[in-house]
Amino acid sequence: MNIFTLFQEKVVEAIQKVFGNEENLASVDLKKIVVEPPRDASHGDLATNAAMLLAKPFKQKPRDLAEKLAEYLRQDKDIAEISVAGPGFINIRLQDAFWAGHLAIILKNGKNYGANYVKEKRKVNIEYVSANPTGPMHVGHCRGAVIGDALANLFAFAGFEVTKEYYVNDAGAQVDVLAKSTYLRYLEALGEDIGAIPEGLYPGDYLKPVGKKLAKIHGVALKEMPESDWLPLLRDFSIDAMMDLIREDLACLNVRHDVFFSERKLHVKAEDGKSLIDKTLAHLEERDLVYVGTLPPPKGQKPENWENRPQTLLKASDFGDDIDRPLKKSDGSYTYFAADVAYFNDKFERNFDDMLYILGADHGGYVKRLGAVAKAIAGYEADLSVLLCQLVKLLRDGEQVKMSKRSGNLITLRDVVDEVGVDAVRFMMLYRKSDAPLDFDFSKVTEQSKDNPVFYVQYAHARAYSVFRMAHERMKFEENEWGKVELSGLKKLNDTTEIALIQKMASFPRIVETATQAREPHRIAFYLYELASAFHAHWNIGKDRPDLRFINENDKELTRARLGLVAAIRDVIAAGLLIIGISAPTEMR
Repeated sequence: MNIFTLFQEKVVEAIQKVFGNEENLASVDLKKIVVEPPRDASHGDLATNAAMLLAKPFKQKPRDLAEKLAEYLRQDKDIAEISVAGPGFINIRLQDAFWAGHLAIILKNGKNYGANYVKEKRKVNIEYVSANPTGPMHVGHCRGAVIGDALANLFAFAGFEVTKEYYVNDAGAQVDVLAKSTYLRYLEALGEDIGAIPEGLYPGDYLKPVGKKLAKIHGVALKEMPESDWLPLLRDFSIDAMMDLIREDLACLNVRHDVFFSERKLHVKAEDGKSLIDKTLAHLEERDLVYVGTLPPPKGQKPENWENRPQTLLKASDFGDDIDRPLKKSDGSYTYFAADVAYFNDKFERNFDDMLYILGADHGGYVKRLGAVAKAIAGYEADLSVLLCQLVKLLRDGEQVKMSKRSGNLITLRDVVDEVGVDAVRFMMLYRKSDAPLDFDFSKVTEQSKDNPVFYVQYAHARAYSVFRMAHERMKFEENEWGKVELSGLKKLNDTTEIALIQKMASFPRIVETATQAREPHRIAFYLYELASAFHAHWNIGKDRPDLRFINENDKELTRARLGLVAAIRDVIAAGLLIIGISAPTEMR
């Protein structure tokens, strides 16, 4: 249950009761009424802008309206105090009994607290990573992989139907380059001296096992074929080998996609002789969204592929793009953009309501054009969002890491995971907003201190279990016995620090909702660190104040209530860690 949504509904009800006779009430969009935490926690537990939203249509002072609303809301049994502040903010403080009751709700829901809040279960497609299948995953792919995966988990937790998708770029010129590079490694495996890898081919050692496998399967047969025969064979073989390698790399990061969509599928001719790109363009032509024309050269230096000749163009500028975009070159061949258009159309025909793309920061120019594609094809029937991920700078003791022990010139994803562990990598990749640069220091992420957020959060979860073990040793509490505590027992939790912990947990559903709406999974990581900090701080208070310790051998009912508090903290942390894809240890040494 989202308490902010609950009290938003109560405020709207109060408005309808108090101002039901106002003739302009119907013109007020009550969905814009906001109930949120006040900027200063000393002002109360909740704050609303309701009076200021009503002032203009009612032609009254917001403070006067606020006083009338406050007077009505004071009748609510859950409200302890209401005050009007500033230009007309209404600040609300809730009864301690409300927080005890809400703790009971958290305990009842367990790790599902805050989950499945959506009423309309939209189908969501999240496409992320989508690296060219030409080699192992490098650290540049890591951040997008984690953000996309955590975002998919977040949407699933919220109650959406989610598909995790990887777009395999297997139709471009880079695939021929890969095949030719593999052929050299095949010759090497046969014992030939291939010398230095020619400029323009892939020199990585990761192709050596692929070459050896080819030699084992085909012997010298490929060597005796003309290039026109072995090139298509090696194209498929190399792509399959690289995708196996990429899947293994992603798995070590706990990233697993539901769909691997081949770009070649867009180009393949069906029985009617038309490809998916052909059909998509025909559909756009029927709607008069395609024309033949020329484009002015871009400002500054002309790109190599710019053509001052008639091309087939999409009317992208009609849908918010800066210019119209080429779909066919003057020679009749399709552009990469044509494949992007057909790919989005394929997603739309698969009945996705929301399509999210996780792209590198160097793809900023794609945001408007993809948005235009979505509007041209789907109108208002589907939404498209693009998240850009800034670069990650790897550091060791503050010094930038430039080389990799494995490849000599590439820092692979697996290098990073092998050194610090998957949990540290995933958490730290989410510990900044995706469009902000991120420094990843190998030394910092392995520290066992408050300065290392992943350790601090996991330690909080493990610390909860240490409390349960102590309760069993000292007072013979059985596992999960604290989950049976009655509401009357929970009302014993009336210290301000205990109430503050419940309040922090009560904000979790709102964090889930706002993180989902804003497409910002890093908010979950931030929240977990704040909750862990509050829990550790309360633990430390107990060192000086025995009356606040979780275990009181002279009061079993109070101990059971406090164990319930700890169990709720454990479950909320576990739910958050599940969203961001990190383990929740029960013991740490």
